Amino acid sequence: MARSAPRPDGTLIALFLDMLAAERGAAANTLSAYARDLQDLAASLQARRLTIAAATTADLRDYLAELDAQALKATTVARRISAIRQLYRFLYAEGLRPDDPAVVLTGPRRGRALPKVLSVGEVDGLLTAARTAIDDPATPAPERLRAARLACLLEVLYATGLRVSELVALPISAARRDARMLVVRGKGAKERLVPLNESAKQAMAAYLTLLADAKARPSGQTQGTGGQGKSKDRPERRPKAKLDDKPSKWLFPSFGESGHLTRQHFARELKALAGLAGLAPARVSPHVLRHAFASHLLHNGADLRVVQTLLGHADISTTQIYTHVLEERLKSLVRDLHPLGDG
Repeated sequence: MARSAPRPDGTLIALFLDMLAAERGAAANTLSAYARDLQDLAASLQARRLTIAAATTADLRDYLAELDAQALKATTVARRISAIRQLYRFLYAEGLRPDDPAVVLTGPRRGRALPKVLSVGEVDGLLTAARTAIDDPATPAPERLRAARLACLLEVLYATGLRVSELVALPISAARRDARMLVVRGKGAKERLVPLNESAKQAMAAYLTLLADAKARPSGQTQGTGGQGKSKDRPERRPKAKLDDKPSKWLFPSFGESGHLTRQHFARELKALAGLAGLAPARVSPHVLRHAFASHLLHNGADLRVVQTLLGHADISTTQIYTHVLEERLKSLVRDLHPLGDG
């Protein structure tokens, strides 16, 4: 029986990504990262007149040597090796290769860096800075709306520890007045329940009130203009009719392709707010606030398994990056409560 011609690298990569999406529920960000990693591998092999279908273990090790010469971060190299190993495991399982040349590949040892964390006082400073524009009666309506949205994002993020992709994609139903829990769809389309505190609910209500006012305002009218012409401060440029005729299903709507605020836009606003709060912008990001949520819970006595559930970690080992917080808390307990302690 004649063997079928090997498939192009692009086809093999596409088949693998389709499997990740369909069978494992891989997130769009994961698929995008794996696509970039495997396309880089294909380009390297092509430069040596090789293909993914024909590459040997030695060829793959030559590619890893190229990565080593580029002085990439250990985390980046480890992710690329993971993508390569999963690709060849898939090709072997599907009968698209007679062997698995990547099974013996090993990556660099990764030291687990401690997460960047803000103190409770620093988080309070961010929230105070976000509320300043809302409370100032001289603030134009569009700026007040943006400030209320940012304050809402901050309150919900710090109250729940959501991933930024989960936060910006919250549905409008998350802001129900009687809602005590958020139903969050996380990685792999897995759902989890996350408690919602009163501060977050109040921030949602304040933001939605200003959003409704903005929709009800006649087109082109902003505070201080008397309804004459268009203001440069106006955050949205689409006509009012489109806002009213097609209510958004998102809590943080946008006119972009996704229909909701992007994580990149939120990250930019957060860094600008950090400067106003007297913090170095490089220290502040949505993920840092997620770390702060977990660390502050553990410091105040929360169980590691509970934090794992709230964060949506599939494996407890991922949550264990916060064990340094537990260690400090145990030291404090011994110091303060033991009969022979320093206290």
